[in-house]
Amino acid sequence: MREVPDYWRIADDVIADVKSKKLKPGDRLPSIADTRATYDVSHGTVQMAYARLEALRVIRRHQGKGVFVNDPKLWMREP
Repeated sequence: MREVPDYWRIADDVIADVKSKKLKPGDRLPSIADTRATYDVSHGTVQMAYARLEALRVIRRHQGKGVFVNDPKLWMREP
């Protein structure tokens, strides 16, 4: 079995946390530095995870304020 890339695992964890109600719409995600420390990955890996989540509309970024969870009704569905 192939291992899932770190950025994919981080994105999947965020999605799972929203589905389980651990994270709610409007909640702010941890900073990139905190996420790096939690997963022991590079800045670029966290950026890739956030880019994936943003493409799926799971999160939205607000310059200078942080990254926030979107309402699941707004999410794009994966093909």
